[in-house]
Amino acid sequence: MLAPTSLAQRFLAFFFSKLGRASVLGFWLLVAGLLVSAFPAASHEEKNQAQALPASANSAVASAKVQAWFPDRAGVPAFLVWYDPSGLTARDWQVILSTVRDLRTHPVTAEKSVPPLDLLPLSSDRAFASPDGQALAVPILLARSATQDQIAAAVRGIEQAVQRAAGAQVLNASEAARGLHAYITGPAGISVDATKLFKHADFALLGATTVLVLGLMIVLYRSPVLALIPLAGVGVAYAVTSALLGEAARAYGLAFDAQTLSILTVLLFGAGTDYCLFLIARYRAELRRHEQPVDAMRAAYPGATGAILMSGATVALSLLALLAARYPSFHEFAIPFALGVIVMALVAASLIPALLLVLGRAAFWPVIPRFAPDDARAGEPGRISRWLGRSVVRRPLAVALSGAVALATFALVAPHARTTYDLLSSFPADMPSREGYQVLTRHFSPGAIAPVDLVIQGGDAEKARAALARMADVKQATELEENRAVDASLVQVLLNVDPYSQAAVNAIPALEREAANAAHIAGQAPVRVLAAGETASEADTQAITARDTRVVIPIVLAAIGLLLFAYLRSIVAACYLLATIVLSYGAALGIGWLVIRGLLGEPAMQGAIPLYAFVFLVALGEDYNIFVMSRIWERWRHEPLTSATAGGVADTASVITSAGLILAGTFAVLASLPIQVLLQFGIVTAIGVLLDTFVVRPWVVPAITVLLGDAAGWPGGRWRRATRNG
Repeated sequence: MLAPTSLAQRFLAFFFSKLGRASVLGFWLLVAGLLVSAFPAASHEEKNQAQALPASANSAVASAKVQAWFPDRAGVPAFLVWYDPSGLTARDWQVILSTVRDLRTHPVTAEKSVPPLDLLPLSSDRAFASPDGQALAVPILLARSATQDQIAAAVRGIEQAVQRAAGAQVLNASEAARGLHAYITGPAGISVDATKLFKHADFALLGATTVLVLGLMIVLYRSPVLALIPLAGVGVAYAVTSALLGEAARAYGLAFDAQTLSILTVLLFGAGTDYCLFLIARYRAELRRHEQPVDAMRAAYPGATGAILMSGATVALSLLALLAARYPSFHEFAIPFALGVIVMALVAASLIPALLLVLGRAAFWPVIPRFAPDDARAGEPGRISRWLGRSVVRRPLAVALSGAVALATFALVAPHARTTYDLLSSFPADMPSREGYQVLTRHFSPGAIAPVDLVIQGGDAEKARAALARMADVKQATELEENRAVDASLVQVLLNVDPYSQAAVNAIPALEREAANAAHIAGQAPVRVLAAGETASEADTQAITARDTRVVIPIVLAAIGLLLFAYLRSIVAACYLLATIVLSYGAALGIGWLVIRGLLGEPAMQGAIPLYAFVFLVALGEDYNIFVMSRIWERWRHEPLTSATAGGVADTASVITSAGLILAGTFAVLASLPIQVLLQFGIVTAIGVLLDTFVVRPWVVPAITVLLGDAAGWPGGRWRRATRNG
């Protein structure tokens, strides 16, 4: 045996030694232990501000002006909604006024103001009730500077005040129940409920994903020991990633929310298990060809870890493209997800092989792969895998066309998908703040819960108010305050449509134009009008998301294309691999929309889903293409392209099918959550992974490779061929 001559060879020689395995295991356990003990967990540092907008967004600028010029009006509203289906009784009014008095005399955290209903005559109080006398909304203004924790404390304080006056039974009771009900809604109540929802979802997601991966591994590989190995790797990677993210958030202000951590959990389980399977499959095949497990690992390690590290780099680079996004929910995904994938790839390339070597063949118990030197087919793929490889190369044109046409058919559905940025529609119908909002919309003007505040600089604000009041979508327009020092006025507009609806979002530019035109005084500078509030924020979210989609998608495609070219040394292969995965993404989006609209009955897809799904599906889909193409390119060194393709497909069919099922299953777990944005993301991504697993990777990509012949490797393959395609 030749002595190692390069640094890489020396490292591998040490890595495969007993001391090397022990060192790798000790290193990861020590690193994980030190980081977990020294740094805070990511879940302790999450910001839960996913809906925040860039400071340069129009609605954010308007909110800052309200804060600076009209400080008494600025704040985060919480609506304490009282409702009695039989009509508010005298006893109900006593409870309501007692609660208001309590809130005024014992202010909750960050409280700015509560209307003094308890000081007014009852006849005046009744004027604040709904026209049918069944509902009343008490607005409680919290400081705009309040953190999420302070808002949560304020909501708890309001709940306690209600309980002191009426008992816990009135809070969040079923709307159909008799007697008095109380709900806390508005931006403050909704944000607190959303945070609780994500926290509960986090635990459910972790448990469900663990059970799913463990169950699928046992079913697919029939080994309880082997099933635990990927979970051990994922556990170490999650611990390291969580600690690093927690410290980055604490020390350097890295921002992420509960939604980010939920998807990170799924990503680590899905991608991490896939990376482990890429190695396990090659190692198991080599165990039938080599008597010693260490020799089997030496044979399996270079090809498998090359694909793992390349896949990890592809996914991480794609996710880092989200740094170009302006919308924080996209932007804040980049570093946590990229870091998680990089750590997971390193764990899969080091800790997992060390574990497998320590356990030896026993890792596969009870189905242990035995050394079979006299078996010519030892380590060869199964009958179905070989049939699949032969079928693709026998009729490549028919396979490529049928696969492409099927994908294109569903991709044509994608442009017809309706999207929504309605925050409330993403949450369960029985969420207390959503129930309170429904009470408000049924008994008051729909726009009362989230008015639009127009900051009018210059001109005649009264003329603007009068013009706004005449608009079709406006229920009421009121000039709240004037600041002569800066020549600005604040006009509040109540819409007569749901302030979270697309109709309300579409009305924002018209409100700004109408106010500016009406307020303008001839001979003076143009009037500047900016809208603040929930609806204006949604309008900005929609515009920024559209911009991010236009910017991020080309960056992702360019980054992955460059990586594919660097790995495969083929411009042609990089181009058709990208084309197939984009086509697969379009088909996944089309099928996902059919499921969301047709089966779930949802009127629209959450607006963030198309870009979320694109980044994940393009990056994760290339994982499988890289794995199968690396095997084809490997074989192409020694045999014609046709047989290399058939063999490459057969070699990878079993492991990629298993990996695809597990990855799709982990994302499908998101579909069990009561949060529409995660549910829909899980559906679309799971569909896309299944399409990559069962259509693109085994059929379309190999068929195109055979059709192109030597041109598939132009200008030069990753490995030099010893023979040409015959």
